[in-house]
Amino acid sequence: MGKLILITGGTRSGKSHFAQMQAEKCAGKLLYVATAATHDDEMRERVRLHQNARGARWETLEEPYRWPEQLLPVVDKQGAVLVDCITLWLSNLFFRYEEDVDRVRHEVTQGLTLLKPLDVPVLLVTNEVGSGIVPDNRLARIFRDLAGEVNQQLGMLADEAWLVVAGLPLRLK
Repeated sequence: MGKLILITGGTRSGKSHFAQMQAEKCAGKLLYVATAATHDDEMRERVRLHQNARGARWETLEEPYRWPEQLLPVVDKQGAVLVDCITLWLSNLFFRYEEDVDRVRHEVTQGLTLLKPLDVPVLLVTNEVGSGIVPDNRLARIFRDLAGEVNQQLGMLADEAWLVVAGLPLRLK
């Protein structure tokens, strides 16, 4: 049975680990959708550590822009899908479309409409960016606002929502 599960929290809060543990409760193969683009050694090392933390049941789809469309042909073979992370996806789209917020909103809305009717659980990891300080520059404020809007949209769409703080999950919905 399909279910959309939102998992949010601050940086290094344990949200990705919690999402992985939830996905691994599902039977069958698991798909990890990686939205990160690896442009430097530090990011490549982070990716390697994430990959090593997953077992043989996991397959990986690396796609920084159009993962919802690429997910459709392979999703029926999965027991669950874990997308990590929505915030990186937004960042990728934001810079690809030269900070055109309306175009990013359109792409995100189009992508998210593909997720709701899926027949497998889809776990979406996103960063809670609204609890920190107000950024000191215009570009960062625009991105923070966009991420907050998308998180609200996801919260409304989700069948379940979790906030992870200090490794502790709190069910919101």
